[in-house]
Amino acid sequence: MKRCDLKLYRGYANKKELVVFGHVVEKYPDGDHKYTRRGFRYARTIIQLFSLKTIPNVKVILHVGSLSFQTVTEYDGYFRFQVPFDIPLESGWHQYSVTVEAEIRGQPVTVTKEEEFFLPYRSSYGIISDIDDTFLISHSRKSFKKLFVLLSKNVQARKPFEDVVKHYQLLSFASQTHPHKDSNIFFYVSSSEWNLYDMIVRFAELNGLPKAVLKLKKIKSGIDDFMMTGSGSHDHKLRKIHNIIGFYPELQFILLGDDSQKDPDIYLEICRSFASSVRAVYIRQTRRRPKASTLLILAEMQEMGIEICYFKHSNNAVIHSLDKGFVFQAPEEN
Repeated sequence: MKRCDLKLYRGYANKKELVVFGHVVEKYPDGDHKYTRRGFRYARTIIQLFSLKTIPNVKVILHVGSLSFQTVTEYDGYFRFQVPFDIPLESGWHQYSVTVEAEIRGQPVTVTKEEEFFLPYRSSYGIISDIDDTFLISHSRKSFKKLFVLLSKNVQARKPFEDVVKHYQLLSFASQTHPHKDSNIFFYVSSSEWNLYDMIVRFAELNGLPKAVLKLKKIKSGIDDFMMTGSGSHDHKLRKIHNIIGFYPELQFILLGDDSQKDPDIYLEICRSFASSVRAVYIRQTRRRPKASTLLILAEMQEMGIEICYFKHSNNAVIHSLDKGFVFQAPEEN
């Protein structure tokens, strides 16, 4: 029987606009427990996530404070609001809700769910990070091994790189003026698909990574699509990062990625467009030796006045962040 369900993602705001987004699907698998299953049961969870049936052309209503806005879902069930937003709010996380109104087998169906959005502090940095092989060990260069790990290792078995959590927690207290707890806005931007959103969020929570807004690739709806997960063009990452930095012209940004795929090339394009907005770029070295092409790219960034760090071990990135003064004293509690 066809049903209707709603999946929301964390959003973000500035002093003038709010951006939130989600999908309308027939049925979204519920419960965090599914990400800690083992063996075949966990593999079945991942396959279920790549078998979602999306619902196009249904009405979606956003509610935030006293405001409401309306749109319809796209062909793949996706919807996005970028709406005027001038409600005076304190910086930090806030609630929004979305209602979907659909007709299923001739019967009206209404579903409402809540999520959060973040309004940065004036002195915040924006932290934009890739996911696979930047903080989550994924073997992106080896497609078969990446699929095997995705199907066989649940979120408790997956591991971040050593000291990467320490570095990200350190960056969560970075400030242009005075550090405060959780003052920075983090974006995890990846070529992984929206199907893996909950898995990534759960992994981040279990490992103590900062709470973040995720920007992922178009949702997939079949096993054939699953076999190609994370592959193809990475142009969407360039567009999304471009949009994020353009949305926050007052912020300085720190970019983190790795040299396994296209992060250095993407970040170079971003630096060419927003050199004055990028404070530093961190690139993880995934091979035994540094890549000559990555060294050339980072040298060009450095000529723009951007701090760069090409590191094999996250402890070197930690030392760099301390040396450059991104965190210059113990953070205060809010």
